[in-house]
Amino acid sequence: MPSQSTAMGFSRISGLAAIGFAGLIVLSNVIAVPAGLPLTGAPLSEVNAFFSTKGGVLGIASAIVPAAWVLATVFGAGAVSALRRSEQERGEAWSLVGFAGLALQNATFAGIVATRLALAKDSTASSALWGLHDALFTLNGTFLSLALLGLSVGGLRAGLIRSWHGTWGLLSGALLFASATLTPLVIDHAGPLGLLGLAGWLMWVVWLITYGITLIHLAPQGQAHL
Repeated sequence: MPSQSTAMGFSRISGLAAIGFAGLIVLSNVIAVPAGLPLTGAPLSEVNAFFSTKGGVLGIASAIVPAAWVLATVFGAGAVSALRRSEQERGEAWSLVGFAGLALQNATFAGIVATRLALAKDSTASSALWGLHDALFTLNGTFLSLALLGLSVGGLRAGLIRSWHGTWGLLSGALLFASATLTPLVIDHAGPLGLLGLAGWLMWVVWLITYGITLIHLAPQGQAHL
């Protein structure tokens, strides 16, 4: 049976992974968005112009993402480790719901990045390929909301996270899920509807960092009695 110090070590690692994951996804966007990465629903001419001239920038932004997926997985595993004992006592599995959401968003975003790289290989973007990108990007809100739901409810039920943090996560998840539900409208009509997903995503980043800090400071005795 692992010692409490070992458990504490993994909790810290997973907390740092959450913060690192948040930092890398923000950095990827800081690189790509100012360079002109088209928004969801952008006209094909704008898409063609970006992918024909900014392949190098896109390559740098994409190179960051695999490390982010690894960190997301480590964070999810650490959250499950911190919550499972308490959940098993109550016959619940919210943390597993959250971990499933993280795994699914990793897989979905792999498809998004692969689509971007495919577009960068051909200076003439396919309207169907860009449409697929936009659909995957918006629908990914479903899996982010699943991660937020599972780990927020699980964290609240176990007393791991504060009530404001859980409420923040649930609100972020609701915005992302609403955006995913309205995917056809979001990708066909660039405008205010896209702000739903953007607001939810920004809240998701704050939620991640806060969860990471919580795991870093998780005391061994607190973890043992959750």
